[in-house]
Amino acid sequence: MKEVRKIRQQFQVNFSFDLIFTSNLFDIDNSILVDVLSQNQIGRTKALMVIDQGVVESHPSLKDAIKSYFDYNSSQVELCGNILVVPGGEQAKNNEDYIRYVLDGVNEFGVDRHSYIVVIGGGAVIDAVGYAAAIAHRGVRLVRIPTTVLSQNDSGVGVKNGINFFGKKNFIGSFATPYAIINDDTFLTTLDDRNWRSGVSEAVKVALIKDLDFFEWIEINAKALSERDMESMNELIYKCADMHMEHIRTSGDAFEMGSSRPLDFGHWAAHKLEQISNYEILHGEAVAVGVALDSTYSYLKGYINESELKRILDCILQLGFVISYDQMNDKVIAGLEEFREHLGGKLTIMLLESLGKGFEVHEMDEISVMQSMEYLSLYTQKIVS
Repeated sequence: MKEVRKIRQQFQVNFSFDLIFTSNLFDIDNSILVDVLSQNQIGRTKALMVIDQGVVESHPSLKDAIKSYFDYNSSQVELCGNILVVPGGEQAKNNEDYIRYVLDGVNEFGVDRHSYIVVIGGGAVIDAVGYAAAIAHRGVRLVRIPTTVLSQNDSGVGVKNGINFFGKKNFIGSFATPYAIINDDTFLTTLDDRNWRSGVSEAVKVALIKDLDFFEWIEINAKALSERDMESMNELIYKCADMHMEHIRTSGDAFEMGSSRPLDFGHWAAHKLEQISNYEILHGEAVAVGVALDSTYSYLKGYINESELKRILDCILQLGFVISYDQMNDKVIAGLEEFREHLGGKLTIMLLESLGKGFEVHEMDEISVMQSMEYLSLYTQKIVS
């Protein structure tokens, strides 16, 4: 028998990037973006801009402001060709043509691994363009500029990219760290009420599983948040983003090689509810329901008490969400199997053992899940009446 020979390869790579908070990013006297793009560069660097169509419509002068900004800083940075515009929302993740559109831009304008793709938009657009950046030249530097509450405090501040495929959320994707993330609160001013509210559910999620003080802060400030108080929203975004980045930094599993995904509390049902509704239910709205559902399940299983559940549900309702939809039926149960596949074969669900503290289980009692849906429906009817 021939001798077995083996070489083991092992190495570590340190990743670092900044999350920067600002206002009016493209004002001529705001140097943040040009500083990010030109740091550690010799000579001019190139940037390909990709913008969410919804952002363009809400900010009609944005494209001209970007061109003026790059013209003003032309000794340091070069705007590559045309500014690309892609549809916002899940449409960007449901159609491969938009990935090809970005890749065509990378090819046409000579964007290389030392150039940048700068994406401005909501979480879905950032996911899709981030995936294109990750596969172009095996990785083009990406600067994310999230424009929604949900993307500024959650989806836009991590290391995941992806598109939907086979009717499944994020079936194709990658883990790739951005070069930088810039949160500009000016973009929040034009959000409609649904999109303003939507991202708050991710803050409720992370607070419930990690930080009681933060949850109680949300309870106290729920009215101000629902009434679009910018100071409260900026504080919520900062706290939530900080907790998400801390989890990625300290979990020991930044690229999710295992099955434990605490930050997906409430998401197994949320992803399925989005799909069932043909994405008419926004991601954050679906997460609010998913959090309510898994919190109710935690109560029915005896992990939290009724007063704790009431605080959770009342907080979600006070923020302006609903906790039950007509689409909530046995079809949602299929989300458990799809979530198991997405995790890599082992189901791991985060539940609550108290406010501010989560724990993981590896199975869900489908009868109790259905009972949880019924509980939320009845709770809603009671509130309405």
